[in-house]
Amino acid sequence: MGEMRLAGRTAVVTGAGSGIGRALAGVLAARGCHLALVDRDAEGLEATAAPLRGGSRRVTTYLLDVSDGDAVAALPAAVRAAHGGADLLFNNAGVGVGGTFEQVSAEDFDWLLAINFHAVVRLTRAFLPLLKASDDARLVNISSVFGLAAPAGQAAYAAAKFAVRGFTEALRHEYEGTALGVTVVHPGGVATRIADRARVSAGVDPAEAERRRAEANRHLRMPPTRAAEIIVRGVERRRGRVLVGVDALALSWLVRLLPERYWTVLKRRVAY
Repeated sequence: MGEMRLAGRTAVVTGAGSGIGRALAGVLAARGCHLALVDRDAEGLEATAAPLRGGSRRVTTYLLDVSDGDAVAALPAAVRAAHGGADLLFNNAGVGVGGTFEQVSAEDFDWLLAINFHAVVRLTRAFLPLLKASDDARLVNISSVFGLAAPAGQAAYAAAKFAVRGFTEALRHEYEGTALGVTVVHPGGVATRIADRARVSAGVDPAEAERRRAEANRHLRMPPTRAAEIIVRGVERRRGRVLVGVDALALSWLVRLLPERYWTVLKRRVAY
């Protein structure tokens, strides 16, 4: 098959109120996509949608928390009513939790998994009938470089992102040869507010949390618009895996070369 043509297709984007999700909405709109934008932040969602409305492009917004199973189950029907179907699903919504495994409470660990992994599964299951009804569809799940390597201090986040990677790769193999393509994305350091908005467990000292936040932000450099362009180009080229940034590419090779000892290299560059 040739490249996927996006013009006139409907894309569902979660976490569309900011960061990579907002940037994806803009890049997809520029390709001529209709948009179904999802976020729990009403103000951010409207800020994303407002400049994209107009002309023949349909832009709808859905205010919901992706960890709400009932809301997710009802979403495809709402999208179908507004757009007639869906051709692309970008599972992008995500959160962070700072701290080591012992510092992060069980409740905070489960909260992160509910949003970063379980919601990906629920949304995929919910939208499968619409995606399978399309003549050319694509499921795009956003993992992370922490779905390639698991640094100390990121047990919850890495667990979720490795799970997204495994889930997505399995689906890619299951739907091989069908009209539904599947892509997993591993962004490197993209300049979003995920570190600033990360939940801090009660077991983490506030000063330590602030130090970790500053260290994380130091590595978040790529503009979200650049990341979104790389992701969408990967979709157009029907790529099964998309690495976003030189850091993601380098980390992918480092893990292959030193599968048991990559942390000895990484910990010199990352404070935790």
